[in-house]
Amino acid sequence: MLPAEFSLIARHFAPLAGEAGLGLLDDAAVFTPPLGRQIVVTADAMVAGVHFPPDETPRFVGQKLLRVNLSDIAAMGAEPIGYLLTVSAPRGTADAWFAGFAEGLAADQRRYGVHLLGGDTTSTPGPITLSVTMFGHVAPGAAWRRSGAQPGDELYVTGTIGDGVLGLAAVRGELPDPDGSLASRYRLPQPRLNLALHGIVNAAMDVSDGLVQDAGHMARASGVALRIETALVPVSAAGRAAGAAFVASGAAGGDDYELLLAVPPDRTVALAEACAAAGVPVTRIGRFSLGPPDVTGVGVDGKKVPLGGGGWSHF
Repeated sequence: MLPAEFSLIARHFAPLAGEAGLGLLDDAAVFTPPLGRQIVVTADAMVAGVHFPPDETPRFVGQKLLRVNLSDIAAMGAEPIGYLLTVSAPRGTADAWFAGFAEGLAADQRRYGVHLLGGDTTSTPGPITLSVTMFGHVAPGAAWRRSGAQPGDELYVTGTIGDGVLGLAAVRGELPDPDGSLASRYRLPQPRLNLALHGIVNAAMDVSDGLVQDAGHMARASGVALRIETALVPVSAAGRAAGAAFVASGAAGGDDYELLLAVPPDRTVALAEACAAAGVPVTRIGRFSLGPPDVTGVGVDGKKVPLGGGGWSHF
């Protein structure tokens, strides 16, 4: 009879392994990168009570765990390959929790064309703690960086901003969400993969910790000033219905997993065409310029406006 840990792996995680995962029967995975491509690697963790409510549906937890890592792959302009998974759970965690979690992973493996390569399972006295290391590939030298924005570039963002933090409030019962759209944006972000933007963008990154904070990361990494035209920041209908106070907090809140894109003015038409072909909305919200590497908000009258808090930070 298999020990309990290995029985759990065989029931819930071995079925998720692709060929490179070797059935999760060996000490490591073996895979061959696509010929002539560079490997892109990212890792993100999620902790119960920090990244998701302790009573969250486990299927949603599995899906979100994959999607936040896939968003990092998308932000580098790469294509995903597969992932390593680490699961730390308290002894006595119900088998049904693992089953639901694995169902969420399986659903998004099919959706995004990735497989489990391996990982680790451990017990912990603390809350459930999950980590994924995601692998992708990109043409040599073609990975997008957050440090490439140039003076004169326009700043674009995909989708809408603020739904992640509003969705968390909805999940907590702090905000009406009649059709569940805000909760869905929080639970099931949409990684912006398969955008054919190589040769169009100078810099990119995803919005995970809040628009203002992440835009500031791009400005500082690129050594340029950034002005955000606050009236242009796209807000969903559900976000507008939430009221001005919640919408304002959305610029500082995280969990949107949209892409920020620095694009030269002569490539904006190509950007619009590529995003339209992928069915991804994109909106111009600002411009980079020479100056101190910081972010300034301006209103429709061109006067400075406050941009709210500094975004999410764990420390």
